[in-house]
Amino acid sequence: MSIVAGWKLYGVNQTTETNATSGTNATSEATTVSEATTVSEATTVSEATATPGGSGSARPPRVRLRFHRAWFVAAVTFVTIIGAAAFRSLPGLLIDPLHQEFGWSRGTIGAAVSINLALYGLTAPFAAALMDRFGIRRVVAVALTVIAVGSGATVWMTAAWQLMLTWGLLVGLGAGSMALAFAATVTNRWFTERRGLVTGILTAASASGQLIFLPLLSWIVSEHDWRPAAVTVSLAALAVVPFVWLLLRDHPADVGLKPYGAKEFVEKPPPVRGAARRAVTVLFSAMRTGPFWLLAGTFAICGASTNGLVQTHFVPAAHDHGMPITAAASLLAVIGVFDVLGTIASGWFTDRYDPRRLLAVYYAFRGISLLFLPMLLAPSVHLPMVFFIVFYGLDWVATVPPTLALCREQYGDDSAIVFGWVLASHQVGAALVAFLGGVARDTFGSYDVVWYAAGALCAAAALMSLVIRRRPVERVAVAA
Repeated sequence: MSIVAGWKLYGVNQTTETNATSGTNATSEATTVSEATTVSEATTVSEATATPGGSGSARPPRVRLRFHRAWFVAAVTFVTIIGAAAFRSLPGLLIDPLHQEFGWSRGTIGAAVSINLALYGLTAPFAAALMDRFGIRRVVAVALTVIAVGSGATVWMTAAWQLMLTWGLLVGLGAGSMALAFAATVTNRWFTERRGLVTGILTAASASGQLIFLPLLSWIVSEHDWRPAAVTVSLAALAVVPFVWLLLRDHPADVGLKPYGAKEFVEKPPPVRGAARRAVTVLFSAMRTGPFWLLAGTFAICGASTNGLVQTHFVPAAHDHGMPITAAASLLAVIGVFDVLGTIASGWFTDRYDPRRLLAVYYAFRGISLLFLPMLLAPSVHLPMVFFIVFYGLDWVATVPPTLALCREQYGDDSAIVFGWVLASHQVGAALVAFLGGVARDTFGSYDVVWYAAGALCAAAALMSLVIRRRPVERVAVAA
């Protein structure tokens, strides 16, 4: 017993059987482990202690680690999203440099960012369907390559339409295929337990990428030029491609495993043909339900108040008040730090509490913080601004785990595609505010009206979250 207990202290499973009738030593026989079972899954084998051929000789017990490969796949996905997050860190840093070099209005530059954000969302549901057809690995590898090409090509642009083509169209399409639908597909395939936590971790990867790249890119833009920053984004996307191709797997069945937490082995589904048709069919089916419109509406406000507003316009707004670009970008990076904590915590809460109420709390607090922001902008960073950054960071994309949980509850196997469409609304909201924010700055000379409007929208989203109806039918079926 002491030996077995000692093994367990180090997280090791060792299964043996004792021949009670012969009185032989307990260590003379050991369980034969199947060749097909991988060391990444910790299962207890309870059959046949004798070697093939019937002899009484025994093989030494094998050490088995309690580590499911699903966590390894989640780690690769996390690194992939971090590498792709570089493109999301750059638009806000480019507005002033492009305005100064080419004389383009902020509205024109905002239009290119709007195309990027809109395609980021609109591509997501089709990307989820393409992953069902061609596999996660192929779709993500191609998407990263498209991001690299689009970002790298911007260094040769001389006209505004070229910005819209490269950063708007190409990077938008690639980014959309790397959107949160990617995280949703990985979570749905590889996990049946801890889905909320995994969703929170993978969502936080984007914030982690922002934390890594924002200070670096802002320094490059300030000290050198915006072109080396665009090349850095391109190289970061290309650097992740080998990780995806060599380490990522499409389904647990590819390596002979059950999904994490599953009781039974799940066969890999056959490729689903007609990806575009399926994505549209799922959309029309979801549009006939009330929860879809509420989820899409609240998530559109989420995108408007984060990607469209703060991520795109916070740096130029702070610069309007005399704050250096590097200081403003560093504040956005700090938002990324607390975003990681807030999103992972939100995933943990989603596994335990009503996701509707979580959404209501998140949106209400976000709206309140935005109403105070115009009073906090100043040439230097003061303590109240630090409080805003911490508070807003904790709430940045904390809405994703409960929103995805409600999609999963309402739409089952189609939840990844439905969430892709909900994400499309998120990015449409972001695109509108990215454009309108630039127009408001050109028209009124400040961003104040945009901050107040976004705060009011968040209050509406909090109320909308509370009226989403749950589906108790599936809970009864699971309990049965």
